[in-house]
Amino acid sequence: MTNEQLVSKVWNYAHVLRDQGISYGDYIEQITYLLFLKMDQERVDLLGEASSVPPKWNWSQLAGKSGDELELQYRHTLEALAKEAGLIGTIFRKAQNKLSDPAKLTRVVSLIEKEGPWIGIEVDVKGEIYEGLLEKNASEVKSGAGQYFTPRPVIQAIVDCIDPKIGETICDPACGTGGFLLCAYDHLKGQSQDRDKIRALKENTFTGIDIVDEVVRLSAMNLYLHGVGNHSSPVRQGDALSGDDGKRFDVVLTNPPFGKKSSYTVVGEDGQITTERESYEREDFKFTTSNKQFNFLQHIMTVLESNGRAGVVLPDNVLFEAGRAGEGIRKRLLENFNFHTLLRLPTGIWYSPGVKANVLFFDKRPASKDVQTKSLWVYDYRTNVHKTLKTKPLTKADLSDFVQCFKTRKENERFREFAYDELKTRDKLNLDIFWLKDDSLEDIESLPEPDIIAQEIVENLEAALDQFRSVAEELK
Repeated sequence: MTNEQLVSKVWNYAHVLRDQGISYGDYIEQITYLLFLKMDQERVDLLGEASSVPPKWNWSQLAGKSGDELELQYRHTLEALAKEAGLIGTIFRKAQNKLSDPAKLTRVVSLIEKEGPWIGIEVDVKGEIYEGLLEKNASEVKSGAGQYFTPRPVIQAIVDCIDPKIGETICDPACGTGGFLLCAYDHLKGQSQDRDKIRALKENTFTGIDIVDEVVRLSAMNLYLHGVGNHSSPVRQGDALSGDDGKRFDVVLTNPPFGKKSSYTVVGEDGQITTERESYEREDFKFTTSNKQFNFLQHIMTVLESNGRAGVVLPDNVLFEAGRAGEGIRKRLLENFNFHTLLRLPTGIWYSPGVKANVLFFDKRPASKDVQTKSLWVYDYRTNVHKTLKTKPLTKADLSDFVQCFKTRKENERFREFAYDELKTRDKLNLDIFWLKDDSLEDIESLPEPDIIAQEIVENLEAALDQFRSVAEELK
């Protein structure tokens, strides 16, 4: 059975369950619990390894039961394993049985039992199966699952440009389902054949944080299926913005959650306070703002090692939002860091509609009186680029020219250099820079295909509705 056939088989049953009231997200969550237990049992039976699951709660206790007896055993298993430490505790944190119908649970257990042994499937294939489920969930669920799923070609391009090296530490403070960490692992694993280095790569290289329990579970399982963090989870549940724990990283790769406001405000060094429900005191934040993206950007500035490198996906407003915080943070980014490259991404590539985003590449520098950014290179892959998720999806090849330009620093039509002396004169330090002519504004023959135009209209309307909903929530 091919990888695609297996994904299809596992996913098709999700459609059956959805019709019976089980959501895609809940289905993947239950698959995570059961697949982990099955693979742990296979490690014992096929590889002779010690089980990390207490005998009372292992897979054999489930596979030998059916009906109400199975449902009772499964529910007690989840409750018990949620109290365990390490990787088990991370995956089963706050676990609940969403397959309370014994018949449905029996069918899923049977599906996983029959398709084994899972431990015999290549690591990359197991990971791809799970990635396939996560991506299908992100694409087919309208309730926000897509916010945790960054387009894989974007992640690949960022990692290729940052070019992490084995021995460096890598962090994603908003890790979602672990896409950045996994891509970085794939980039690193072929750099050495030394067993000790490989072990350190899998166990000590990566750190991921996410505020949502369910997403941390998916990320931990995703990494586990790829062979990363077999004993202790490299990801944990937490709020990265809540404080500075003192840990520093050579590389930060992340796509923080989009959204204008947060439910809290960080009180920065400037001492300003706004009226929000919750506030954090961060002396390392130079500016107080309720803009989540600006706060994540300030957090990344803190956690980077001296001479550390960052590739961060951020929405357009970070480049132009006026006010003391917006202008001040951009000034700090230019003067205290080497903000060397900006990639303008096309619309239509996100599961959340209407998103306009960029990738900011910058390096940390030791404290100095000199301005650290000598020039900013901007690659415009938005103007006259039309993408949709289904008919014209973004591919790795689409960003290959950007990756080449990033490495060679040679100007072309889409890639230009802007000196710091030019940037500092821009009104309010607006870095939303573009120069290409939008052909569709002057030449009707240059308009994209009707289906693409229709999709863009739908995305813009959905984005507008989201904005109105957020306004309505604030007015409440």
